Amino acid sequence: MTSVGKLIDGKAFAAGLRVEVAQGVATFVASQGRKPGLAVVLVGEDAASAVYVRNKGKMTVAAGMESFEFRRPATISEDELLELIEELNGDDRVDGILVQLPLPKHIDEQAVIAKIDPAKDVDGFHVVNSGRLAVGLPALVPCTPLGCLMLLKDELGDLSGLEAVVVGRSNIVGKPMAALLLGESCTVTIAHSRTRDLASVVHRADIVVAAVGRPEMIKGDWIKPGATVIDVGINRVPGDEEGSTRIVGDVATAEAIPHVRAITPVPGGVGPMTIAVLLRNTLVAACARAGIAAPVGL
Repeated sequence: MTSVGKLIDGKAFAAGLRVEVAQGVATFVASQGRKPGLAVVLVGEDAASAVYVRNKGKMTVAAGMESFEFRRPATISEDELLELIEELNGDDRVDGILVQLPLPKHIDEQAVIAKIDPAKDVDGFHVVNSGRLAVGLPALVPCTPLGCLMLLKDELGDLSGLEAVVVGRSNIVGKPMAALLLGESCTVTIAHSRTRDLASVVHRADIVVAAVGRPEMIKGDWIKPGATVIDVGINRVPGDEEGSTRIVGDVATAEAIPHVRAITPVPGGVGPMTIAVLLRNTLVAACARAGIAAPVGL
């Protein structure tokens, strides 16, 4: 093993995945006479969400798909938002529906997610897709954990028998990540901020997925020598200059690099995978709705 671990280039992997998706889209269009469609719903004026939605739209179009954006004011009622989703459920041009979270406080996010047709739930948050994933049936899987799994399999190949620790228990990353790793025959532990002696739990892992949302919480000496680390955290902390900020992960990367086999940097690791997998999920949903097989390998 080298003395310094490898940085996993999520940006390059995501670019390759987008190329594969675009090829699959071209085949879909040739056979079905229409483009797969992704509808994104943005409620309110959150600047970060608006940038993210704009990037999603650009990449959707670049992959050869239709992009439909629905922007609604923060004052929209829950009933009005549910009506919009019902319209999109019935729109044959739309294969994927994504409601950008978080939503304003007066709207019940779970009610909104539950309203989305599970066959169009490209975020993979609907309880039907969560349940299918949990019992090992085909499902639309949340984009970030599926992207993490792709990076792990690209780096390690067969994951069978490896010990994996997922730090974080959210419905968006932690729980689905654990289910995916179980599906690959890993031995999986879900840890979190209240885990006793978290350092020793992390230290036994061949694979560490950090998704706890606390800047550099996982220290370098917690990592077992030769482990592979996927850092999902995106935390903004004060920068070196007064008034500036920088983005760090949930792992103290500089400390961890001497210990690891490989680690995803922040930024440039997991982040680029999320939109690429969203495009993949939209194509898979379109194929399923058309009654045709999704491209092999996606």
